Amino acid sequence: MNISLSTADIIIIISFFITIVVITKAANKRSKADMADYFLGGRQMPWWLLGVSMVACTFSADTPNLVTGMVRESGVAKNWAWWAFLITGMATVFIFAKLWRRTGIVTDLEFYEKRYSGRAASFLRGFRAVFLGFFFNCLILGSVTLAAIKIGSVMFGIKPYVTVIAGMSAAVVYTALGGFRGVVWADFFQYLIAMAGAVAAAVAALNIPEVGGLEGLVTNTEIADKIDFIPDFSDPSVWVPMLIIPVAVQWWAVWYPGAEPGGGGYMCQKMLSAKNEKHAVGANLFFNFAHYALRPWPWIIVALASLIVFKTDSPSAMQEAEAQLQSPTLLPYYQTVLNNPKAPEVPPELREKIIKLHYQKQGLTALHEAFPNVDEKYLKNDAAYPMMVTKTPSGWFGLIIASLIAAYMSTIATHLNWGASYLVNDFYKRFVNPNADGKKLRRIAILCTVLLAFVGGLLSLTIMDNATQAFDILLLSGAGTGAVYLLRWFWWRINAATEIAAMAGAFLMSIVMVFVIPDGCLACGIFDHSTMRLLITVAVVSLIWIVTVFVTKPESKETLLNFYKLTTPGGPGWKSFLKQFDDDNLLKSNAQHWQMPLQLLCVFIGIITIYSLLFAGGFFVYMKWIPAVILTIVGIVGAVVLFKLAGKLKLVEKGE
Repeated sequence: MNISLSTADIIIIISFFITIVVITKAANKRSKADMADYFLGGRQMPWWLLGVSMVACTFSADTPNLVTGMVRESGVAKNWAWWAFLITGMATVFIFAKLWRRTGIVTDLEFYEKRYSGRAASFLRGFRAVFLGFFFNCLILGSVTLAAIKIGSVMFGIKPYVTVIAGMSAAVVYTALGGFRGVVWADFFQYLIAMAGAVAAAVAALNIPEVGGLEGLVTNTEIADKIDFIPDFSDPSVWVPMLIIPVAVQWWAVWYPGAEPGGGGYMCQKMLSAKNEKHAVGANLFFNFAHYALRPWPWIIVALASLIVFKTDSPSAMQEAEAQLQSPTLLPYYQTVLNNPKAPEVPPELREKIIKLHYQKQGLTALHEAFPNVDEKYLKNDAAYPMMVTKTPSGWFGLIIASLIAAYMSTIATHLNWGASYLVNDFYKRFVNPNADGKKLRRIAILCTVLLAFVGGLLSLTIMDNATQAFDILLLSGAGTGAVYLLRWFWWRINAATEIAAMAGAFLMSIVMVFVIPDGCLACGIFDHSTMRLLITVAVVSLIWIVTVFVTKPESKETLLNFYKLTTPGGPGWKSFLKQFDDDNLLKSNAQHWQMPLQLLCVFIGIITIYSLLFAGGFFVYMKWIPAVILTIVGIVGAVVLFKLAGKLKLVEKGE
């Protein structure tokens, strides 16, 4: 045990679990034996509850670790890797949310057999049900559970397998029993705890004597090169990949869970469960405000403070360690010690020197010295967050532990329910047993939930090392596909073959980029190897699907017409298709439903508003009052204008 819990800490944690049990039982009593209820809560969810649930499920145990790792390695500006997804989020709010709600489907994968036809549509639905619902989802479950392992290992010295068994078991029980309704209501409670804990962790970090409060933090020379939230424009090799690529390319070209171009995944599940289109839009708007404007700074404060408390090694020291490890004296023993730190065939003095140099090479000397018993596999920069939490005073500590548990369980529960919905609704019911009744499907859903938890936990114990690594892998595997997901709503010519080509191209390119082409062959000018991987993959995959559109046949007229009447997206992309029916009502409907100029204006103002509030919070933290006040005013005015414009959007307020 690295930390002992006080009586107050224990009471807080026990109270948290009791509340979750009560919520789950209440949800279970209201649950019905049908898929729309188990996976969508009967489509009666209000915007505020769904909005909080969206924020909660993207506030996972690995998110503070991810942000901490980014800040420690590349500074606050590295957060543009996920801040850029605000553009995607606002497009979903004002363009795609209402369209998803109009489909009336249970999962977003049902979309394929509404928009496309034939075997290709069925293949897409079935394949993505297994690929996303099982393989991809398990990778995310493993990444989130890896953070829980690091927290348990750092704070309490708990064995990784114990953390996995305990965490997954708890999440499985309340997810399986409560269904979507239980998950959403638990999310509401857990988000309040998670945010309270994040703020408490930030306050505790500022009160550490070495940090010296907020003023001591922002004036400390140790973080002078990390504190800016806009990268240094004097070096294009820094600001182009860190800022321009995410803002100009990543948001529309990359498929990433929770920020899919055009909506999708578990975010779409929330939209489909809304009472009506207005509630679907409201939930997404609330999520984007909370996700980008409210949440980041408590984590960033802790990350910056960790650079003072656990200093990183200087670049020269890291290079020196690398050179020594490659020397003839140490190199023969290096890999042996990494595989077995207690290897008897290595002389003790060399073994200790190699271990020290190994951490110095990564800039982790201070972290290793503070927590020497943490496994090398888990001791990375992202582990600095739970290390900082260990310095929290008794009483507050219980709240922070409960908040980390809440963050973990809310994300795990969402992914378990979402993954099970794919496997049950889009694979088992669609292809294995179409006549299964509600009770049978619910039993299969519970079995799928258990299976997902088992495999996700296993991955966290075997192949994963850190949160940043998983984030990079997820980004690359969807590179180049995003534009298809945007255009398929508004251009009738997009067909199932287009999506298959984009999906297959991205998969093959990710394998080639990661496993075939070495890093040294990719770095080019101002772009590092990671950026080049992304750009090359996006370019090749885009070329593949564009060619596919024009060399393959469009979907059948009947399928396209039925889809258009169901969702009425409007616009010039459908006009040439609708003309062939010689129906003036269709053309009038197409013109009436086309509000894209107004929608794009709302997207633009929404982006300006939320970024203004995000950076206003940063300037308040940095004690720069004038820009903080100016950006706050811009954010408030933007919000007022945004709500007035949004009121002019044509949204159906009647539910199913």
